[in-house]
Amino acid sequence: MYGFYRLAAVSPEMRVGDVAFNIAKIIETAEECRANGVSAVVFPEMCITGYTCADLFHQDALLKAALAGVNCVARKFEFSQMVIIVGAPLVHGNGLYNCAFVLQGGKIRGIIPKISNPNYREFYEKRWFKSGRSVKLDEINCPICGNGIPFGTNYIFECGTDFKFGIEICEDMWGVIPPSSYQAIAGANAIFNLSASNDLVAKSEYRRQLVSQQSARCISAYIYTSAGVHESTTDLVFGGHSMIAENGHIAAENKRFDRDSSITYADLDLKRLRGIRMSESSMADFDLPEEEPFDTVKLGDVPECMELKFTDVDQHPFVPGNPAERSKRCEEIFHIQAAGLAKRLEHVKSKKVIIGISGGLDSTLALLVCAETMKLLGRENSDILAITMPGFGTTDRTYQNALRMIELLGAEMREINIKPACLQHFADIRHDPEVHDVTYENVQARERTQLLMDIANHEHGLLIGTGDLSEIALGWSTYNGDHMSMYAVNCSIPKTLIRFLIHWVADNSEEALRDVLEDIIATPVSPELLPNDPNADIVQRTEEIVGPYELHDFFLYHMIKYGAAPEKIAFLAQNAFEGIYDEEFIKRYLGLFIKRFFQQQFKRSCIPDGPKVGTISLSPRGDWRMPSDGVADIWLESI
Repeated sequence: MYGFYRLAAVSPEMRVGDVAFNIAKIIETAEECRANGVSAVVFPEMCITGYTCADLFHQDALLKAALAGVNCVARKFEFSQMVIIVGAPLVHGNGLYNCAFVLQGGKIRGIIPKISNPNYREFYEKRWFKSGRSVKLDEINCPICGNGIPFGTNYIFECGTDFKFGIEICEDMWGVIPPSSYQAIAGANAIFNLSASNDLVAKSEYRRQLVSQQSARCISAYIYTSAGVHESTTDLVFGGHSMIAENGHIAAENKRFDRDSSITYADLDLKRLRGIRMSESSMADFDLPEEEPFDTVKLGDVPECMELKFTDVDQHPFVPGNPAERSKRCEEIFHIQAAGLAKRLEHVKSKKVIIGISGGLDSTLALLVCAETMKLLGRENSDILAITMPGFGTTDRTYQNALRMIELLGAEMREINIKPACLQHFADIRHDPEVHDVTYENVQARERTQLLMDIANHEHGLLIGTGDLSEIALGWSTYNGDHMSMYAVNCSIPKTLIRFLIHWVADNSEEALRDVLEDIIATPVSPELLPNDPNADIVQRTEEIVGPYELHDFFLYHMIKYGAAPEKIAFLAQNAFEGIYDEEFIKRYLGLFIKRFFQQQFKRSCIPDGPKVGTISLSPRGDWRMPSDGVADIWLESI
């Protein structure tokens, strides 16, 4: 329904040449996978016999026992739709092939031969096995396996619309052009690798990089497993390395050198991979070479994953969970913002930058970016004209934080009280100032922007916009008010990330500035447009009106990046925020998000220039082109 599949990689306990023991362990672990709702499971290269049988591979007794063992595993799961992939030798014509057998519903559904047989240093595979390179699309007919079984390197196995997989074996992945590259072009969004890679110092990290990079290059899942410690240790040791990657990210990995059977699970979103291929890659531009024809083997539909047990849905997808990675990301974003603004200032030969400072998160980050930009350009912070414009809802906390921050950064400070101008404007448009409606609020927002624009003209300066990506998505701005500027440095940074960016600057600042920044971070988000006691706490809290920004950022991420349907976004949010927000709460604010996202597109259609810093931007000139009068009914109904 949502495109999630539970996939598994197993490194089972085994004995070299003991087929009966090996199939018993394979069946035991496969049964555990079936009980856990696995859609497909892969076992290591030559797991039926053991990879290290060497010249025993030329013994007829072992070869017959291996095929019988494969059939035994298949028949054991006759009434299961779970796909099982095992490794075993196969005689075909005059050659012996190192193969992956695809099993489902009690039958062998396909056989994939290994292409690259290593024959260097510790490897000697060409002594026993023939390459499957010349076998593209063939069939096997034999009394043990059955008749008409697809045999060759160029088969894709289809288990439903969202799950199509290819197979490569060990060394195949290490080549210049791995077979999985062609398989991905042919439509596979999951690659299974049966391996017997031995362990050497530092080899596991290189292997991990290969798996991660190939999954990223193919925009696919990559499920890898390798032979374990019970292989022969005559000259080598095998660690039983299992990994499951998803588009460059290692979703699950086992602990190597385990002496018991090891099962690695991951719940992967294969439908999301299809969305990424359509919207964020040039994969559709690649055609298969004429010499690489592919065919599809249609398998029965496998069980989808409806309860996410083996994946963590990130509550804050814009914010790295690892502190070191988060710090690195914040530093990079901050420098991108400053570099973008520096280029614009050089181009327009601006004498000053003009910025309105409220003491809130967005204007704080924008001011910090301005200060960094001055440093880049070798200019003084006095070239920053920071203007505070107290209105009817300004509190002493935000006002004092704004003044203190401007002073500490050494910017030029100017204060303009907007109340008299707004009262005059109320009179001009015949609005009762006791009526605190949208007009009351927007008059203040537009008065501030008018002042800033005119001051920018007067000072030969550039007005810096402060609005963030979350506000742009929700349309939480006043049209031709705070919606407008001359360069918007925060335009692709979501609200959940802004706090961490300011934290990062605070951590790298002197104590006095750090204290102010930390208090700003702790201040509730508010436009401060409704009257309240200046010395009291903020009464107009944005998140009490539109809902939690962490939810809206979550909705935005999955809707824009992956094109996820609302019902799937709700499903993901329920998993991510379990115990924090209930289903009704999530769906209510998802509905609000979608309504506002559609209704407020007209504001996004004419937003100022600003730098893209992450994979999601709503610029009408770049990432997001949408009609301003699009109808949201389909999206709302699907919730």
